Amino acid sequence: MAKHSVAMAKKRWPIMLAAFLSVSTVTVLLMRAANSDSCNIKHFTVAEDNQIRSSNQVGNAASSPLYFMKSKLVLMVSHELSLSGGPLLLMELAFLLRGVGSDVVWITNQKPAEPDQVIYSLESKMLDRGVQVLSAKSEKAIDTALKADMVILNTAVAGKWLDAVLKEKVGRVIPKVLWWIHEMRGHYFKVEYVKHLPFVAGAMIDSHTTAEYWKNRTRERLGIKMPETFVVHLGNSKELMEVAEDNVAKRVLREHVRESLGVRNDDLLFAIINSVSRGKGQDLFLRAFYESLQLIHEKKLQLPSLHAVVVGSDLNAQTKFETELRKFVIEKKIQDRVHFVNKTLAVAPYLASIDVLVQNSQARGECFGRITIEAMAFRLPVLGTAAGGTMEIVVNGTTGLLHPAGKEGVTPLAMNIVKLATHVEKRLTMGKKGYERVKERFLEDHMSQRIALVLKEVLRKARQ
Repeated sequence: MAKHSVAMAKKRWPIMLAAFLSVSTVTVLLMRAANSDSCNIKHFTVAEDNQIRSSNQVGNAASSPLYFMKSKLVLMVSHELSLSGGPLLLMELAFLLRGVGSDVVWITNQKPAEPDQVIYSLESKMLDRGVQVLSAKSEKAIDTALKADMVILNTAVAGKWLDAVLKEKVGRVIPKVLWWIHEMRGHYFKVEYVKHLPFVAGAMIDSHTTAEYWKNRTRERLGIKMPETFVVHLGNSKELMEVAEDNVAKRVLREHVRESLGVRNDDLLFAIINSVSRGKGQDLFLRAFYESLQLIHEKKLQLPSLHAVVVGSDLNAQTKFETELRKFVIEKKIQDRVHFVNKTLAVAPYLASIDVLVQNSQARGECFGRITIEAMAFRLPVLGTAAGGTMEIVVNGTTGLLHPAGKEGVTPLAMNIVKLATHVEKRLTMGKKGYERVKERFLEDHMSQRIALVLKEVLRKARQ
């Protein structure tokens, strides 16, 4: 019977893969400052928080806490449309609102002059789900902004759209704007981007660390105050959780991906799943991986073969940075241990196939890092940098191990790789604890409850 189930699942795996091309949903977590500072950060009482966490079934649209958004007109403005985190998060929110009957209109402020397959695919996905897509500078876009019950700006860069398109009408739209900020990089702190930020109905930011950074940086560098700010932790979609909890599906996906990579079932796979860029730290991860192989050799440890998987390459347009990565692999003669995989929305097959996730984002770290909670849902321990939102997700020593960002983190990461490679029980226990943490606070149902409170507050202010 078990063999029959596996055989049937193998026949279904292409369908399962296609399912993961749908975007996961976001979970939110809010907090409120205990003082009267200009950046008022919302949170909930313990009783409210426990009530929200215990609600794990949204049910149909009418029972959703977002149902009050039915028939509301929501305009979403994204600075770009790509496979990066910000645009995908906004799309997820668009689909959640469509699910309860909201009228959702999408605008992409910056588009390449030439046709782009990714943009075409994502726009088609939105149109299929009933999200209208308008030209950023069209009269219809301006008319929609004026009529909308709520306008959601996505990322700081989207602020350029306000003056460039709305011009003298911007004052009529600002009071109903919810500004969703994901950035942790200093070059986004420009007056022309965020000069209207103090006057919007609210700002939504992905982690406490990022919210504090924005509050301090805007005050010190730009001399402006943040509006009322809601901290929003992300979460996993029901679709991803279904696969993460389906042992047969995971086994099929694991076998398929490992076969495609040319690795054995008992090999140990450490993966970094991010767009390949210096800020994501793939270079330092590979250096740590090479160092871990040397440690294993020096200590004469008897272990299964270790492999590094880098998911997030662009095989069609290799950057200078990615060329450096591949050159390093060749120089160190570890081509048989390192596998580059093209960027994809379908991360679940890789999460099913690996043993440990490495979250190695540098500088201030990830604003949040969705892939971290996705990995934890698959019962994977996480080796992460002790920076940014990762510190709000990973419990060091319990659900994973943290190491410093920068070059000083290379050796500690290498040692952590060896530690998890040599201690199977620790690896499995951390994975189990990570899964429990996801079930406690990083699910779509948690998000629906929390985001509802944010949107209600924005609507209340807009009516005023």
